[in-house]
Amino acid sequence: MNNEDILKVTIMGREFNISCSEQERAELLMAAELLENKIHTIRQEGKMVDSDRIVIAAALNIAHELLILRQSSGFDIDEIKRRITNIRKKINDVLIKK
Repeated sequence: MNNEDILKVTIMGREFNISCSEQERAELLMAAELLENKIHTIRQEGKMVDSDRIVIAAALNIAHELLILRQSSGFDIDEIKRRITNIRKKINDVLIKK
């Protein structure tokens, strides 16, 4: 499976199998937890009962937060990923030399 594993996450009581690399695993788990927390918050407000509407509202809230973050800080996820990759490479190079 091209260095990919299956990650099982549970959202709204349903289990989903997601194909991801080991490097993506922690972030995907955090993303699933964030989504589950947003869903829980919306459910507790009691304004919506339909599961589809709750999930869409949670996804829109997260997307809105991301857009605000990007606009307010000049946030560029691709640039951050490139920097992390470069830092990892430098660390690995140093560790290999020892």
